[in-house]
Amino acid sequence: MDKIRAAEAKRLRAKGERPLLTKNRWCLLKRPENLTAGQQARLGDLLRLNLRTTRAYLLKEQFQLFWKYKSAIWAGRFLDLWCRRVMRSRLKPMKDIAQMQRKPREPTLNWFRLKKAFSCAIVEASNNKFKLTIRKAFAFRSFEVLRVAVLHQLGDLPEPQFTHRFW
Repeated sequence: MDKIRAAEAKRLRAKGERPLLTKNRWCLLKRPENLTAGQQARLGDLLRLNLRTTRAYLLKEQFQLFWKYKSAIWAGRFLDLWCRRVMRSRLKPMKDIAQMQRKPREPTLNWFRLKKAFSCAIVEASNNKFKLTIRKAFAFRSFEVLRVAVLHQLGDLPEPQFTHRFW
């Protein structure tokens, strides 16, 4: 969104037109419910113009409807339709986003299948603990010892009997 705004502002400035898009970055990037009264007025003025930035903003806001779906099937249909619209929009940064959404489609839709019960925070925390254990385990001689160390760290397993004791 911001790449499109910046490129269009540069293009308009080169044509000698008045700077419509300068100092309006946050009007376009914020969610509509978080805008101040002045930002809402400026956004309304921008949306009346037929600009590439306006098209990108409308596509961005349309995508927010994706998260309101309850079913993975309907969310997938919406995602396909949204990606088709973006690919026809001739907005390169938006096309890049649509292509990124098309490839890992199933992991995105798994969020609906899990009924929004899990967040990525659990996975990220586990990954950080796993990486820390690997970093500490640089002197382990076998994968099995590393595996036990990771399981011990992540799952509070009892200490295995074959560990070395210093006494």
